[in-house]
Amino acid sequence: MLATMRYSKFFIPTLRDDPADAEVISHKLLLRAGYIRRVTSGVYDYLPLAVRVLRKIEAVVRDEMNRAGAQELQMPMVQPGELWEKSERMEKYGPELLRFKDRHGHESCLGPTHEEVICDLVSRELRSYKQLPMNLYQIQNKFRDEIRPRFGLMRGREFIMKDAYSFHADEDCLAAEYKNMFDAYCRIFTRFGLKFRPVEADTGSIGGSDSHEFHVLADSGEDLIAHCGACEYAANVEKAVSNRQTVAVEQAELKMVDTPVVTSAEDVAGFLSVDIALLVKTMVYRIIGGEHDGVIVAACVRGDDQVQEIKLAHAVGADSVELATDAEITEIGGVTGFVGPQNLLSRVLLDHSLQGATGLVAGANRKDAHITGLDTARDITSGEFFDLRQTRAGDTCAKCGGNIELSRGIEVGQVFALGTRYTEPMEVLFQNQQGQRSVATMGCYGIGVSRLMAAIVEQCNDAAGISWPLTLAPFSVGLISMGKSGAVLEASEAIYHQLKGAGIDVLWDDRKERPGVKFKDFELIGLPLQVVVGDRGLNDGQVEMGWRKNERRSVPVADIVSVVLSELQSSELQSVETGN
Repeated sequence: MLATMRYSKFFIPTLRDDPADAEVISHKLLLRAGYIRRVTSGVYDYLPLAVRVLRKIEAVVRDEMNRAGAQELQMPMVQPGELWEKSERMEKYGPELLRFKDRHGHESCLGPTHEEVICDLVSRELRSYKQLPMNLYQIQNKFRDEIRPRFGLMRGREFIMKDAYSFHADEDCLAAEYKNMFDAYCRIFTRFGLKFRPVEADTGSIGGSDSHEFHVLADSGEDLIAHCGACEYAANVEKAVSNRQTVAVEQAELKMVDTPVVTSAEDVAGFLSVDIALLVKTMVYRIIGGEHDGVIVAACVRGDDQVQEIKLAHAVGADSVELATDAEITEIGGVTGFVGPQNLLSRVLLDHSLQGATGLVAGANRKDAHITGLDTARDITSGEFFDLRQTRAGDTCAKCGGNIELSRGIEVGQVFALGTRYTEPMEVLFQNQQGQRSVATMGCYGIGVSRLMAAIVEQCNDAAGISWPLTLAPFSVGLISMGKSGAVLEASEAIYHQLKGAGIDVLWDDRKERPGVKFKDFELIGLPLQVVVGDRGLNDGQVEMGWRKNERRSVPVADIVSVVLSELQSSELQSVETGN
């Protein structure tokens, strides 16, 4: 066992240069430092260093999930198709669900999530309210057939996930467990020493009523987070609500003006010499899914805003929306590039910021023409008002009136209050206190374990490589032998065994390599603490010790184990106190 912790015997295939296909820093560094290797698009091998980090992540997750009262189980990755048919998600989930048939012709899928399987299990075992609440979780590989896997582990097809599912007799009990899991997640990410933020989120394809995402803050994050600088409000921009002052100028009569070959909001504003905020941007969409599948609708926002398509989908009760074709725009009486909200043969939805607005400019539904003087109350009598716009930096917080700021985040966890979205079709029933049959209510709670490893690297790196938090480093200490003399190797081996005996994770670089190579490799793989043994120091009974990228100091050989222990304990205590 000890021999596997010697660098010469440990599988760490480092690279000197950034791989050509790696875009984000975590992808580059995890490849270069020998943590992962690509198998195929969106699928990776986790090498020994990565496995050690993943196990430490999993240990913290397990500790906090168990502390919160959840119980671990293991469910199959291969799921029978009839369960997905029963939940009505077989087609709704879309092409990300990888389906196949076995030799008997039975349709199955690789599990992207496990709501169906856990509901099937609980429906067969649940009898009475006395068995509730229950919270069951697993840590397991998942597969989602992403159309465009990218950024290494940040958006892969196969990934490691912790998913938990709770069942309850009523909504109040579900709300209490939702808060319990929310608090557990905050403890997990705090223990990792991360800068993170929980935000209100859309429930997406999972469904349900309430949801919060947990984001590691990083410039490379795919998600845009809106948060208030004066209060705790924070939400994904797909969900974020903010206020914007209604634009109003002096009321005027409607007038049609020629705007030849001028279609974009910016160009129209420039052509007419008006503030872009006075324009009405009318976008035409086709509804996907839901009761009105295939219906065409028009969505209107200010010229300086963007339609948030997820908000629009919720407003019309759709699974999603997509932009209409030119032919579909023509069918409702519009003209591509010059669409306006008046006289369309479709439902017209306007953002709240346009309610009561006057003096606006909009498309005239005639080629090369716009109208001016538009008054939404006077001229759009059939319009319906919703929150349709994407929140922007500088908006006013809807909760406290402070200023909204935007940050990039990497989603590493999400909690959902699902209600009966799955338990009703999957027939998860129990006998309540009144002796009647009731449908259980449900929550689910996920953490992307492998994505979390990448997110940590995105936040914890420098020009030399990865800089792991002490609690997550594959080894706490890197022991480097400088020189080839028998005295150096003998002293290094003695220190190595002493550190191991003290319960310290240590990787001993016993390779016959130049000092520069060893130091670069240790900076790259990101071990927190270095102990350096060299001939010069040994002659004086000293070795060197120091934190990564900091100055090293001399320590007597006889004291090195106690000093290392003291340093590690002090650092762990400081991390707990500061949350870093």
